[in-house]
Amino acid sequence: MQTYNIDIAGLKRDLPICPLNENLSIGAFVIFGDVELTVHAAKKLLEKMPPVDYLIAPEAKAIPLVYEMSRQSGIPYIIARKKAKAYMTGVLEVTVQSITTAGAQTLILDTAEGEAMKGKHIGIVDDVISTGESLRAVEALVNEAGGLVEARMAVLAEGDAAARKDIIVLAPLPLFRPDGTPLL
Repeated sequence: MQTYNIDIAGLKRDLPICPLNENLSIGAFVIFGDVELTVHAAKKLLEKMPPVDYLIAPEAKAIPLVYEMSRQSGIPYIIARKKAKAYMTGVLEVTVQSITTAGAQTLILDTAEGEAMKGKHIGIVDDVISTGESLRAVEALVNEAGGLVEARMAVLAEGDAAARKDIIVLAPLPLFRPDGTPLL
């Protein structure tokens, strides 16, 4: 399997290059189980983050990162869930189409968590920003709850997202041709 060597704010990793379709491949970034990377990325993102009252992340791959950012900083975090849970007092809901997930997904926020964010400064955290759809969906939930988005953060920005000035990232990640060469 082909890999792409990436430097994430001083920490190196080899990402497997995986096909998305017949014309496009991606460098597969999986933070699950990589404790060293999670702790390192959380520290480096916190160094760049403006002051916030809450952190929020979409379920599921960003959960270890947002947890570690909360642990290091003491800032509470909220997870935008994929399904409503029995304990929820009500829900705020948006639909998202992610590049790495087949079909549309729903992101849900408990109305009690929404109330906690009302008027508060919020930092959105994700593992990778590519098309920006997950980011857009989480931001819509924060806005619907009355929160104020102060920061949009990810470990990596993939493809065109790397040129965005409104997100804090630790490293760019190119998209790849089917033969594994980076698209420029």
